[in-house]
Amino acid sequence: MDYRTRMRNLREDRDLTQKEVGQIINKSQQGYGHIEDGRAELKIDDLIKLCRFYGVSADYFIGMSEKR
Repeated sequence: MDYRTRMRNLREDRDLTQKEVGQIINKSQQGYGHIEDGRAELKIDDLIKLCRFYGVSADYFIGMSEKR
């Protein structure tokens, strides 16, 4: 599973919108959506923020592990 799929699944599991999660990493809904659909890359600082927000490891987030 690639990180974009995991990113979308984590967001949807919590019933959050792209806009709501985008605010966590200081992105607009459109900017966040571009990351989820592959038109933009996720920066490491944003990865760290999202891992902290969701309470998961970076390995889990990027699909290297199934252990949260």
